[in-house]
This record gives sequence, C-alpha cells and structure tokens, in this order.
Amino acid sequence: MELTQADKKALLEIAKKAITAKAGNREMPKPAMDLPVLKEKRGAFVTLKKRGHLRGCIGYIKAVKPLEDTVQEMAIAAAFHDPRFPALKSEEIKDLSFEISVLSPLVKISEINDIEIGRHGLYMVRGHNSGLLLPQVAIEYGWDRETFLEETCHKAGLPSGAWREKETEIYVFSADYFSDQQ
Repeated sequence: MELTQADKKALLEIAKKAITAKAGNREMPKPAMDLPVLKEKRGAFVTLKKRGHLRGCIGYIKAVKPLEDTVQEMAIAAAFHDPRFPALKSEEIKDLSFEISVLSPLVKISEINDIEIGRHGLYMVRGHNSGLLLPQVAIEYGWDRETFLEETCHKAGLPSGAWREKETEIYVFSADYFSDQQ
C-alpha cells in the first residue's frame, strides 16, 4: 500500500514523540493513529540529521513488525543506539531533522544493470558480513552504479570489489522516503 501524506505525517510524528519521550525519561506513547498502512508489517529506517549532518540511522530491513512500531523503535535506536554516534542529548532534539524510509521487499539480483540509481537501495551479503545503503544515498553523493556497489561493500565490511565475486549476494529494494524538511 502506498503512503499518503497523512501516513507520512503520522510516521514523522511517531518518530519525534518517541525520541522526545525517551530523552525526557517519560513513558513511550502508544501510536494512536487509525491509519491502515501503519498496521502493516513493513521494513523501515529512521535517519536523523543535525544541521544537515548524519546523527543516526537505523532500521529493519525486513517486515517484522507493524510500521508504526518499527518507526517508533528505529527512531529511538537511531537517536540513542547508533554505534557511530554518542547517545542523543535532549538539547539536540531542536536541531534534528527526521527522514523515514519505508522499504519494499528485497529482490536478489544477478545482473548489476538491474540496479537503477535513485530508485534502488542495495543490500549486500557475504558470509557473516552484510551492509545496506538506502536509495537516496547514491543521489546525495552523486554516485554512479559502480561507486554505489563499492560503497555498499565498504558498509558491509568487504573489500570494494567484493560485489564482483559470486559468493556475494546483492539485493535491491525501493523505498518511499520522506522528511520533515519537505
């Protein structure tokens, strides 16, 4: 089901309320919106930026929980548990922008020409290593297909050319992404 403007607004509100409650040591609000898509199990990422710079990004690749629960949990994870950053301080909240990416199911590919920059995100797996980059990352950095593949390898902790090896599995997905800055 495609997200409406009301769905997007509700998801952004859920993310903001979750972080504000957690930062203030208050009980987590239960999402109170009665929008059908929010009850669907969907994968999603929450990205936080502080004055335009990445401050946290965590998500579920696969659909394991209702979308409203996924966004609430991933907002808290991005703010307080992204290992790349210290836990968010309550005074930082006012400087945050929120972006949410709701993912389609993963599709394994064998031909890299199937990757469309701007439409597809990449998920790469080899052995115990895996890494994911959202579709908008390639656009933000102006990457071509090969650079996108190499950067996804880096994210997975693999050598940059690992995407060429048959042991490396490459998946594509699309994302409906939106922010409070639009």
